[in-house]
Amino acid sequence: MKSGFYTIMAAQFFSSLADNALLIAAMALLTFMQSPDWMSPLLKLFFVLSYVLLAPFVGAFADSLPKGKVMLITNMIKVFGCALMFFDVHPLLAYAVVGFGAAAYSPAKYGILTELLPPEKLVAANGWIEGLTVSSIIFGTVLGGALVNSDVSKTLIGFDFPLIDFNITTPSEAALCVITACYAAAALFNMRIPDTGARYKHQQRNPIKLVTEFAECVTILWKDKLGQITLGVTTLLWGTAATLQFIVLKWAEKSLHMTLDKAAILQGVVAIGVAVGAVAAARYVPLKKSLNVMPLGVAMGLVVITMIFVHSLWVAYPLLILVGALAGFFVVPMNALLQHRGHVLMSAGHSISVQNFNENLSVLTMLAIYTLLNTLEIDIMVIIVLFGLFVSSTIYGVMRKHAANQREHDSLALIGEHKH
Repeated sequence: MKSGFYTIMAAQFFSSLADNALLIAAMALLTFMQSPDWMSPLLKLFFVLSYVLLAPFVGAFADSLPKGKVMLITNMIKVFGCALMFFDVHPLLAYAVVGFGAAAYSPAKYGILTELLPPEKLVAANGWIEGLTVSSIIFGTVLGGALVNSDVSKTLIGFDFPLIDFNITTPSEAALCVITACYAAAALFNMRIPDTGARYKHQQRNPIKLVTEFAECVTILWKDKLGQITLGVTTLLWGTAATLQFIVLKWAEKSLHMTLDKAAILQGVVAIGVAVGAVAAARYVPLKKSLNVMPLGVAMGLVVITMIFVHSLWVAYPLLILVGALAGFFVVPMNALLQHRGHVLMSAGHSISVQNFNENLSVLTMLAIYTLLNTLEIDIMVIIVLFGLFVSSTIYGVMRKHAANQREHDSLALIGEHKH
């Protein structure tokens, strides 16, 4: 890999680490403010909403400047969102601003990979980025949890810099200072990202034309024989992953009799599996064989259903690692192929923003359905079976669609075809 790739990875790690630590800190702040329980999940909703609402605009922005510069600017937007909490702006609004920065950061982060690396390196690059992102989620959640711990807070508040008085008096202010330092580390790496030299035609600035252009990009990718398969699969998987987080918590409470703080560790167990699967896919799956991993998606749905028979923690750990590994091994090649296909059909930034729009719309939709099922008081075991069957049958349907597409046109020829 080129040295610039490792700089991008470092910038991504610290930025994602800060995002996840900030989510925990924002939750703690809501508790401190004695906000109602339903507000905590809204933090995630407000964050994801930016990806959906800003999708028509962030692709054009990512392609209007060198990607390293875009990552630096959007990272500073996240710092601004973090600072808003410091100045007593409501955590929901402040975290929505961080989501705004993250939504604009994403097309640049993934788009630069297609500019910097040849197509055959994309699966490996995605594997490492995905593995690193998962580890930053785990470490970010742990860091956030540590920062809101009363003993750590006391130590941070009592810490004195020589000649400087930061006037830090509350645990949340102390946590926000550390998180801001993580964003600052990301910014330093952003400054070191090389300019790939890739330039795109002058980007549109008229909002109506941007929305029209974005709608055209969405249509192009969904109509493309290869694009629709990879976009369909990644869209489904993102919605699945977000819903599975909540399913695991509820299942752990019912089947394993675990409290919420203990059950949260199980999410980390799934994430470890995802990282293992992602790195394995990076090592063993070349771009041209990406579509061969689809049966693993069907298997993942069926493995999830077996959760209903598990009542022991020692069986739960390997099972959740297996679910995560299947997901990681399955999604990384799909992501890489989708990025390559999007880069061929349109610009890198536009392609990633279309992907983000679809994936996060799927997250919002599937979480809404899950919330509805819970409101109707449907048993978690029934939800798990419905969820597993939905995942397996949908991916099987996508496999059938791909087979039909192949009969019309050989998709391997499509990979090598360059339309601009």
